Amino acid sequence: MTETQAQPPMKAAIIPVTPLQQNCSLIWCTKTMKGALVDPGGDLDKLKAGVAKAGVTLEKLLVTHGHLDHCGQAGILADELGLPIEGPEEADRFWIAQLDDDGPRWNMVAKTFEPTRWLKHGEKVSVGELELDVIHCPGHTPGHIVFYHAPSRFAIVGDVLFQGSIGRTDFPMGNHQDLIDSITQRLWPLGDDVMFIPGHGPVSTFGQERQTNQFVSDRVLAR
Repeated sequence: MTETQAQPPMKAAIIPVTPLQQNCSLIWCTKTMKGALVDPGGDLDKLKAGVAKAGVTLEKLLVTHGHLDHCGQAGILADELGLPIEGPEEADRFWIAQLDDDGPRWNMVAKTFEPTRWLKHGEKVSVGELELDVIHCPGHTPGHIVFYHAPSRFAIVGDVLFQGSIGRTDFPMGNHQDLIDSITQRLWPLGDDVMFIPGHGPVSTFGQERQTNQFVSDRVLAR
């Protein structure tokens, strides 16, 4: 097998969950077939079926931030499968602490949990033999993080950035300028060719958003 035909080190699949159609991501190391679910907010039977179909052995759950659609059922799944939860950054503790109350409010099942490991900017998480960088990107929530796999030029950005849009900042502890700074100072420097999975909607690249995004394109920010 030539180098060009070799398996990529990482693969990813998107499994939309909850009535809010949140993009739960299944990522895995192709060498070990060990993987993680990023933001398993709900529809656990659907998630488990997706993992089984991919032939992946889950070894952990990763969380970008504390909102209900992203992590409302992470604790339930972790307890059921005996898996650790890593993330988000601890400034989102207050969001996770109110999941028991937020669930009924949104007519969804949600459970408060304590992550096995809170994550900080500059740390790394492992999935199989993969290493992902942890990038703290506050603004949508104060403890929001992004997971970045440099060798694959690939990021999972939660609700920081979307195709054509950015995350809301009108929630408690949200901050619009912090979000803009997170995107321009911590995501753009990674490179225009980086592909990302957002928390909702289709995938895009940082370069495409720098050209066309109505909130953070270079043209808009230069005004």
